[in-house]
Amino acid sequence: MQDPPTAPVPPALPVLPVTFRPGRTRAVLGTASVAIFAVITTIALLLENLSPGERLSFVFTGALLSSVLLLLSRPKVVADESGVTVVNIASKRRLDWAEILRVNLRPGDPWVFLDLSDGTSLPALGIQPGIAKQRAIEDARTLRALTEARSAGTSEQDQG
Repeated sequence: MQDPPTAPVPPALPVLPVTFRPGRTRAVLGTASVAIFAVITTIALLLENLSPGERLSFVFTGALLSSVLLLLSRPKVVADESGVTVVNIASKRRLDWAEILRVNLRPGDPWVFLDLSDGTSLPALGIQPGIAKQRAIEDARTLRALTEARSAGTSEQDQG
């Protein structure tokens, strides 16, 4: 006799604070950043026909490219007792648990989207399925479970 299919078990809630970030993507971007800076600087030092200003411009270009890659590795989502902080490439936004209505990661989405109580949707680049798809799915489920637990707890406290 076959057992009936069961609904997926929601993940156990982690101890807060918890930080979600694309670890493998950060490692790749960090490694590429160091490698690009090292290669461009080495080229600047090895080319004999360059003036000191030209060498400096090579090093500056390497530093600029390296810093862009490090900026791309900045995204994270930090959940704590009072809410969620979403750090994207060039922005940072603090949200209370009650402001988050839903956590979405649909097939084909480049990252998680948070549906907010003001009617907008906020991309949370700290959870992205690029290199580590399964990890991103688990992180999205965990953030969804935290949101549901915290939002329910907040509305129960407000009513009680």
